[in-house]
Amino acid sequence: MFINVLTQVIIIFILVILGVILARAKILNDNAVKSMTDLVLLLVTPSVIIKSFIREFDASTLKSLLISFLIAFLTHIGFIILSRFTLKDNLKSKETVLQFSVIFSNCGFMSIPLQQALLGEDGVFFGSSYIAIFNMFVWSYGIILMSGDKSYLSPKKLILNPAVIAIVTGLFIFFFSIPIPKIISEPLTYMASLNTPLPMIIIGYHLASSNILDGIKNLKCIFAIILRLFIFPLVALGVMYLCSVRGTMLISSVISCSAPAAALTTMFASKYERDTSLSVSLVSLSTVFSIISMPVLITLAQYIA
Repeated sequence: MFINVLTQVIIIFILVILGVILARAKILNDNAVKSMTDLVLLLVTPSVIIKSFIREFDASTLKSLLISFLIAFLTHIGFIILSRFTLKDNLKSKETVLQFSVIFSNCGFMSIPLQQALLGEDGVFFGSSYIAIFNMFVWSYGIILMSGDKSYLSPKKLILNPAVIAIVTGLFIFFFSIPIPKIISEPLTYMASLNTPLPMIIIGYHLASSNILDGIKNLKCIFAIILRLFIFPLVALGVMYLCSVRGTMLISSVISCSAPAAALTTMFASKYERDTSLSVSLVSLSTVFSIISMPVLITLAQYIA
């Protein structure tokens, strides 16, 4: 099991390395990567989510989906509470970045490709619920945490973002078992197939411009990465196991919550004038170290699932 997961993670990281090479060779630039990011967020990831919901409705699947929503909700609540107890700093600009990085995982860019490769459509089906809850928290609590001001909270961004729209669309298709003609499903499949290469190349591009050595020297940065990649996912896995969560749902949930720090950590740190250099170190280092942590945690989840 470990070799299978490690192989898949290495395949994905080869694409990350390709992104680094393209950045070093000046083939990609900031404008190109920004456009690629918009393409992934606006079309590719929504296509993957909608595609995973194209299935016949049945009550047991609906029950499992609702449970996965609950798991994702409680996971975020638990991570918020744990982050407040474990990560403190005299400088508020550093403390908020540290806490944000351990609460929010890269559940879209990193998790969906793994869920798709290891678990198929069912993995993405349950992973979509985590993304929905992620978006709910990141555009509410995440903004308040980073900005320190509730006035920055935008209900419009909370509701009208591509992932949430895609999940609502997918749920509508699922609930009413709407048949999707080939003329629509085929383009959807082609768009969804871009979900693994494009996000990984984007991550690689950002890794190329980060100073990993600075992060390694920062003990609080390393501690936060250990929490994000090992401690918090293990706590979530233990709680789910005790609550008798098993099968694909357990593995998919672990993949979602064991991913490295969300790329939004840096975007929000820059926007709200927090410690941007620390955020870059957290995102880049956690992404690199996840090549070790994710196979271990996913294999453990598979073993007990």
